[in-house]
Amino acid sequence: MVSSRARKRGAAAAAVMTAALIGIGAGTAHAAGWPPLRLGGHLYGGTNGTGAVTEADLGDFGTCHTLADPVSSVQIASGSASLVLYPQAGCGGSWAWASGSLAQSNLPGQALSYRVVTP
Repeated sequence: MVSSRARKRGAAAAAVMTAALIGIGAGTAHAAGWPPLRLGGHLYGGTNGTGAVTEADLGDFGTCHTLADPVSSVQIASGSASLVLYPQAGCGGSWAWASGSLAQSNLPGQALSYRVVTP
């Protein structure tokens, strides 16, 4: 059973997410040439949200996901998950990049794997 406090916290998070989606989706993302912001995690083969799109499995916390093709940019809109991306398969390499739960960004290099974490 969900407590009243948890429901209020969920409603507040939803309100903040809706406001953020309206603000970013209507302004910043469009102005920068990015695709419209949508709920979920989306990994792009090219910079600025271009190229092939892979949807991140935001419900699978902690598992390392190796991608079939490298990605160069990311968009994420989630109140409960963020991504850490890695340059090598198996969540390895010389760097790791963390997204936050509301972001759109080019990566510092191509990534071949990711892990879903809490923000």
